[in-house]
Amino acid sequence: MKAHSLKPVGIGLIGAGKHGVRYAQHIVEDIPQAELVAVCRRNRSAGEQLAATYGCHYYTTYDQLIADQNVDAIVIVVPPALHRSIVAAACRAGKHILIEKPFAVSVAEAQRISAIIESSPIRCMVAQTLRFNSVVQTLKRHLSAIAPLHSLHLNQCFEPSSLAWLDRKAESGGGIILHTGVHSFDLLYFLSGRETTQVWCQTKTIFTRETEDNFQMSGRTTDPLLTVQVSGSRSTQSRSGLIEIVGENGQLVGDHAHNFAYLVRGRERIPVSVPLPVPTVKEALQALVDALQNDTPFPVTVEDGLRAVALAEACYRSSETGQIANVIQ
Repeated sequence: MKAHSLKPVGIGLIGAGKHGVRYAQHIVEDIPQAELVAVCRRNRSAGEQLAATYGCHYYTTYDQLIADQNVDAIVIVVPPALHRSIVAAACRAGKHILIEKPFAVSVAEAQRISAIIESSPIRCMVAQTLRFNSVVQTLKRHLSAIAPLHSLHLNQCFEPSSLAWLDRKAESGGGIILHTGVHSFDLLYFLSGRETTQVWCQTKTIFTRETEDNFQMSGRTTDPLLTVQVSGSRSTQSRSGLIEIVGENGQLVGDHAHNFAYLVRGRERIPVSVPLPVPTVKEALQALVDALQNDTPFPVTVEDGLRAVALAEACYRSSETGQIANVIQ
């Protein structure tokens, strides 16, 4: 293990299912400046087994975990309908937060959570982990080569999800728009620096029952020259993450799932060097720990999380009415 002069950040993990286990593994194996102090999981036997594997405490409730004096910060990896009560408890206890996207199930709920955080001394980072992807970072570094930007198109494709709760709207709050689309919605702002103000969206339900598993959105931004498009599918036996950025001086194309990027000028396609893929959950955790130890700002804010939820909510309004919807934060 690497030596580090600062006291490790004690982390409590709330939610240790399929995705939460990734957080536990990275905290223990990849981040020497952090210590996994405790885990909380509804499935007691699985939670106790995980705690035994990683040598930490197991708690049956999040209140017990948050009360642990050795926990400096909590990582919340639970269905978003549960976020507000956990955030409120963490704020009362003065524990910093890393919260999985989506930040909330609606704009109103996101505003309530944001108000709780703002009235407390704690800091909160939203795990919009795709920002840390190697292709995304590479494309952002090369934007000046094609500026000014005229359009962004992002598409993500996945296999149908095996997580049953994702298709139970009371727990999930929505389908692919809310749970995967928010990654792309966040990248619209991260890559362009422009707010999306209006959207038109349509959805399809193929394999799911209560929520959508396909969508297409077109949007207007605060830049009259820049339009955006986002689409996604969870009904295909394939996986991809296409990003196309068109500017006045060329085009950047990449795929964050397949780790490639290239620049287009005229008819020439010029390969762009992309670093090896990085585990984005690990990178988000490292950013959290670094910011806490060095007292620097979090790279992803509550405002960023709220912005992505606002775009998702506007997409739902548009798909229900068939009309253009304003993005309201």
